[in-house]
Order: sequence, then C-alpha cells, then structure tokens
Amino acid sequence: MRDRRIKVLYPSYFDSRLTRGEGRRVPKELAVKNPNLDELIKAASPLGEVVVEREKARPSRWYRREGRILIRYEGSKEDLLKKVGQNLRRLRASK
Repeated sequence: MRDRRIKVLYPSYFDSRLTRGEGRRVPKELAVKNPNLDELIKAASPLGEVVVEREKARPSRWYRREGRILIRYEGSKEDLLKKVGQNLRRLRASK
C-alpha cells in the first residue's frame, strides 16, 4: 500500500514560463524561470525527508528527463507546493 505522506514534485511545477495547462502547479508569484532539480532539492529539504530521482521524467513531458523528488510531508500537496515555491523564490533572490 502506498504511503500518502510521500509527495512527488517535478521542477516543471514551478516553471514560470509554463501555463497551468502546460503543467505549472503554483501561482506565477511563486514560480521561477527555468527551475532545475538542484534548486528544487535545496528548496524542499527544510520541509521534509527528500529522495532524489534524477533520471525520471514527468509523464506529460516524457521527452524531458528533468528528474523529480519524493518528499515525506504530512500536510496537503498544495500546501507543500506553495512552501517550496516560496523557498525557490528566496533562493533565487539571494543569488
């Protein structure tokens, strides 16, 4: 049986260049341009235990092996997406 606390996140969820229909999952204010897997790992690590799968592709974007992370998180996926999006924005602002 699947553990419901494990959430799957792809970098494309946070890509400001994509529309919601193309796969962005966060509001534009929380999205960044062209996020990569390493940034996603840094943004998600403070929120829970992260497992990295670098060779995976999002099913709707099977031709781009952007990787994904699995994170153990107790709350809802939408809450997690917003927190990771905020952390990504902070990471980009500090560069």
